[in-house]
Amino acid sequence: MHPIVIIGSGLAGYTVLREFRKRDPITPVTLISSDDGHFYSKPNLSNALAAGKTPAQLISTPAEKMATDLNAQILTHTRVTAVDGAGKKVRWQEGETGYSKLVLALGADPIPHGLTGPGSERIHAVNDLADYTRFREALKPGSRVAILGGGLIGSEFANDLTVAGYRVEVVHLGPWPLERLTPEPVGQALARALEERGVRWNFGRAAKRIALMDNTVKLTLYNGGEIEADIVLSAIGLRSRTQLAASAGIRVNRGIVVDSTLQTSVPDVYAVGDCAEVNGQVLPYVMPLMQQARALAATLAGEKTEVRYPVMPVVVKTPALPLAILPPPSSSGGWQVDCAEDGICALHLDENRLLQGFALTGKQAAQRSQYAAKVGKAAAETA
Repeated sequence: MHPIVIIGSGLAGYTVLREFRKRDPITPVTLISSDDGHFYSKPNLSNALAAGKTPAQLISTPAEKMATDLNAQILTHTRVTAVDGAGKKVRWQEGETGYSKLVLALGADPIPHGLTGPGSERIHAVNDLADYTRFREALKPGSRVAILGGGLIGSEFANDLTVAGYRVEVVHLGPWPLERLTPEPVGQALARALEERGVRWNFGRAAKRIALMDNTVKLTLYNGGEIEADIVLSAIGLRSRTQLAASAGIRVNRGIVVDSTLQTSVPDVYAVGDCAEVNGQVLPYVMPLMQQARALAATLAGEKTEVRYPVMPVVVKTPALPLAILPPPSSSGGWQVDCAEDGICALHLDENRLLQGFALTGKQAAQRSQYAAKVGKAAAETA
């Protein structure tokens, strides 16, 4: 009997395994990891400095214990090179294994920053614990850090680094941070809060060149401005890992295309997490991932289950300005913004004045559950 095979040891892969074991403690499962397979929470990478955690302290469970606790075979430092959907096999350089069902929990890759030449080795992209370990090793007391990108991850790292005493300058193509998720007053409030803690912003700009200058680097911006830094962090976004699936003839688009049961275009092959495009949506957040993993675990255990999402606000890890966001499902309608001393309450209303999303700052962020319930009620009324 071939095992269920899960490729990927991130939060998606391990959550599928953990949820499956709640339903089926016996069926053989093999989890294949390209790294050491230790379990940690990836979202904690962007606030580890403020939490006083070293990279090693972020590991909550070693791979060996995960294998024992979850009754699974875990293959570490094993990079899958091919999937044979017809023969139901996965292959890597040293071997192969058959599978009864296959789960692709491949995650996403950082979008390339496009800067090459001397100095480019000073550019880090933090996408896993190994990346983060190298980044932390490169940080020295008093380092000047340039961050490329002022989205969710860039803003969280900017907050964390300034709390730890580093000098931070952010280059962001948008007019304010998180411009795709928030209206201008909310984004500007976040920019001011971080600026008060030492962050310098370069909005509407992108890096054009990088040059090495003795022990520092110089970034040249497209507007002709320059930034000197000791280390550069690229946080311009992520792109679903689809190459392995595409080479196997599995349908891909922005992500690996799956239906509401997480089934790909190839029988008995599923995708989950940041690599999955579920009914046309790629949702790179923890809560959707958890919902997908639970539904898929039920399907793997013999109870075919469609993923259904509750209302899922995103809590941004920027203590400089507490922020909770529920991105609206479409751009139709508009924002209604109310500013008060205790924070901003921005509500996104559709053409019928029904609540679709929100962005809450300061003490207003504590109201996220109440507003989430109102969004859910509005959605139910229009279903």
